[in-house]
Amino acid sequence: MTQSSVSYSLDNGVATITIDDGKRNALPPAVFEELYAAFDRAEADQAMVIITGREEVFSAGFDLKVLKSGGTQTLKMLRLGYLLTARVLEYPYPVIAACNGHVLAMGVFLMLSCDYVIGTQGDYKVSANEVALGLTMPRVGAAMLQHRLTPAAYQRAVNLSEYFDVDAAHSAGFFDAVVKSAEVMPRALALAEQFSQLDMPAHAASKRRIRHDLIRHIRRSVKLDLADALMLGIRSATRRT
Repeated sequence: MTQSSVSYSLDNGVATITIDDGKRNALPPAVFEELYAAFDRAEADQAMVIITGREEVFSAGFDLKVLKSGGTQTLKMLRLGYLLTARVLEYPYPVIAACNGHVLAMGVFLMLSCDYVIGTQGDYKVSANEVALGLTMPRVGAAMLQHRLTPAAYQRAVNLSEYFDVDAAHSAGFFDAVVKSAEVMPRALALAEQFSQLDMPAHAASKRRIRHDLIRHIRRSVKLDLADALMLGIRSATRRT
């Protein structure tokens, strides 16, 4: 039996979704399927969500072994990952990302789809490093970065695969707050308590209103990004990894 890499817990209206594969929290198709199931469960529970990773890493992004295989599993992984950003963006209750440390590529896009992002002090790096891996930045990834980052940081993140340290990532817009490691989950829980005072129908309607164009763009871009992956060949595109 395959061990789950995603756990779910519910306490007082707050669902905590934890990604922990015991390594770098890579995101193969099976993990994405678990994340979709976790968000569906949380929505059924009418719960706010805290999504977090393991010690010192939120997520290293797409599973490179699957990415380099170039088969149907690669396309499935890309499709699930890209569409997950839209799923989280339109989730009808507040979503908090508690980023434990390093976060790369698809991990960044997932993190930035949340309503509030907490970073962790320390020697950690944040990067959408597709260009460094020989990949043209996918439209979905570019949209997620533009959604959150300052214009100058957006240009550096997309075109130069800049590795931001924690303070620079905070200034750039990746994080809304940065706290000590021991304070990440307590801060996330405190924010959840604060956000519980919101009118949730108004929250959901406001979210849909201001993100309508972004979500529509993401859904339209997925087919184009998958077509690019097929045309260019994922195996050759990741030749330098």
